Amino acid sequence: MEEVVHSFFSIALELTLLFVGVSFAINLLQGFIPYKRMEELLDKSHPLVSAGIAIGFAFVTPFCSCSTIPIVVNLLRNRVRFSIVMIFLFASPVLDLTILTLMTAILGWKVSLTYSIVTIVLSTIIGFSLSALGFRDQLKNVLVENFSYPETKKLNIRYAFSETWTLMRTVYPFLLIGAGIGSIIHGSIPSEWISTYMGGENWWLVPIAAIIGIPLYIRLATMIPLSQILIAKGMALGPVMALMIASAGASLPEVTLLHSIFKRKLVFAFVTSVLMMSTISGFLFYLI
Repeated sequence: MEEVVHSFFSIALELTLLFVGVSFAINLLQGFIPYKRMEELLDKSHPLVSAGIAIGFAFVTPFCSCSTIPIVVNLLRNRVRFSIVMIFLFASPVLDLTILTLMTAILGWKVSLTYSIVTIVLSTIIGFSLSALGFRDQLKNVLVENFSYPETKKLNIRYAFSETWTLMRTVYPFLLIGAGIGSIIHGSIPSEWISTYMGGENWWLVPIAAIIGIPLYIRLATMIPLSQILIAKGMALGPVMALMIASAGASLPEVTLLHSIFKRKLVFAFVTSVLMMSTISGFLFYLI
């Protein structure tokens, strides 16, 4: 029980600092962000070029899944294409130059390169698919109500505080709920249990690993060293990668945060897409 409580406060504090910090920084710099130019570029560019911009943005934003949400909110509020925002939402938590460097050092460059290619391709496919299927209509009104951003190129601290507070009032209860559920599960499922029951080359281990990864709040920086231990204990690379991508791409805290801005249908589609992404990736890693 003590470990669960400690885990809850640790996760809640980390998420709060990340979420508030990212939200405040973005709102503080709103006047300097060329959203209109970005919108024009994304509207006039070929969809694949726009997708490339989103992927590039994902590479240089070293955020966990939860701290990606404020950026997603701002992109949607500024009418950036839904498909492009979804590509960024899926790619940002699982792509990071620092983490990829660590992955290369621990698991090798082939694993790192394959991981990058697979996650880029699948994030792009999923983003365009959700847009084509009409999920743009599944956004809640919180994204568009009473929103404006300063036009002048100056730091507006009062505006940044106001917008951050407004966003936090909407989503913070969901953050605490997700942190509580995630800490209970995280403290109840030790890595030894996973390696004992998830060892071997059976194909069904991949989807099971993906399902297990969803409720675990494990950042990639933590999951990569853990993956080395799991592989050393006998767990195949496919299930390990499925577990890694699922836990980084759709943790419970992120899902609860998304529920505050997405309608239920889109939240379900998001979780299903991450499960598909992690499962397909796991199967592809069997080919290495």
